[in-house]
Amino acid sequence: MKRTILCTLLLGVQLSIFNFQFSTAYAQTNITPEVLKTLQESYTGTPAEKAMRNAISNVGISKMAVNQENAGTKDKNFSIEVKNTGITDQKSSGRCWLFTGLNVLRGRAMKKLDTKNFVLSQCYLFFYDQLEKSNLFLQGIIDTRKQPIDSEMVRWLFQHPLSDGGTYTGVADLATKYGVVPADVMPETYVSNSTSEFCGHLKRKLREFGITLREKSEAGMSEKQLQALKVEQLGTVYRMLVMAYGVPPTQFTWKEKTYTPQEFFKTYCINEGEDLNKDYVMLMNDPSRPYNKVYEIDYDRHVYDGHNWLYVNIPIEELESIAITSLKDSCQMYFSCDVGKFLDRSVGFADINNFDYGSLLGTTFGMNKKQRIETFDSGSTHAMTLMAVDLDNEGKAKKWKVENSWGSDSGMNGYIIMTDEWFREYMFRVVANRKYCPASVLELLKQKPIKLPAWDPMFMPEE
Repeated sequence: MKRTILCTLLLGVQLSIFNFQFSTAYAQTNITPEVLKTLQESYTGTPAEKAMRNAISNVGISKMAVNQENAGTKDKNFSIEVKNTGITDQKSSGRCWLFTGLNVLRGRAMKKLDTKNFVLSQCYLFFYDQLEKSNLFLQGIIDTRKQPIDSEMVRWLFQHPLSDGGTYTGVADLATKYGVVPADVMPETYVSNSTSEFCGHLKRKLREFGITLREKSEAGMSEKQLQALKVEQLGTVYRMLVMAYGVPPTQFTWKEKTYTPQEFFKTYCINEGEDLNKDYVMLMNDPSRPYNKVYEIDYDRHVYDGHNWLYVNIPIEELESIAITSLKDSCQMYFSCDVGKFLDRSVGFADINNFDYGSLLGTTFGMNKKQRIETFDSGSTHAMTLMAVDLDNEGKAKKWKVENSWGSDSGMNGYIIMTDEWFREYMFRVVANRKYCPASVLELLKQKPIKLPAWDPMFMPEE
């Protein structure tokens, strides 16, 4: 015991001296030769460290960080699983939000059509998404024409004239307004599968149009005249979209029956009287902001006369309970998360124990979810369809399963399984039908939403 106490005291003295040296060295604002010498001495260069450095430089961090203790057989059984609708592939585009929303809708259509092979056209709704976002931007320029060009809002508009990302509210507004069509009625194109190049040209044109609108306003053009000019500009946008994605049908014949896109949507994708906005609520788990509050993201919508992204922030336990209730009733959900964190892409398994980066790099990574959000280390990056949960004997979640949109060759035949521990750390939101939400959550929705700025990075559209 005395030896242990003595060793502890000696270690404490050594650490105190070491910390004093470092604090003295760092009592400066720049890296001086003295500071650099101290830093150089912090790396000892042992044979083990040299071997590790050589391995990392030749193999890479992810492969070297694989935690073999966690590399056993993955449990693929689920106690509650909604019948899948088949894997889709968004290819080289940022349309996961659209694929996810349409995957939920096509699951309903497949039941009504009594078919196992059916896909809705992503290209059709994406055409109108890009047209509506163009109008949203140009109208935003008209609305802010009196503000200086370097004001925060005008700068944000020109930085983000449009993107191929989006959220659930975009799916709801677009499908309600324009309807949907089967994939073979308006199939994918090369550009829709690889959107970045064309989007770059469209954004450049929109910025040019935006500058023109501001200049015409400064020259005395009235708001009514600016509106007319905007419609003329949208004509150019429409023609560009047709070149990239094709002509969206206004009427089509499918299985020997003629429909408009709106008729097809109402017949096969929603129940009579159902409203994809009013009947559904976005549930967020964001510990960086107060729980039991409703938030609205300013200007975060796809359609000018549509709905901003509005959500209720609740503890993870409540969110999980609602998700489990929904899945028990065979109802899939729009779901988003920080998909890249601790995901073993080769097997489609997300587990915080998949990789041991700390041991590999000789340090620790100790931030919690709140701190990761606050420091921009984590945020929602990808949308998928939540379709299964595995419960323990007490009804608590052990793991979850999602239908992805990266093709059937990705992950676990196109699916991703995530442990509940991972789910709690890197899941951000689900969209659930109000009927699965307890009265306490519905009561929160009566609050006046707290308005958050469009440029809040936590709430950028998913890629």
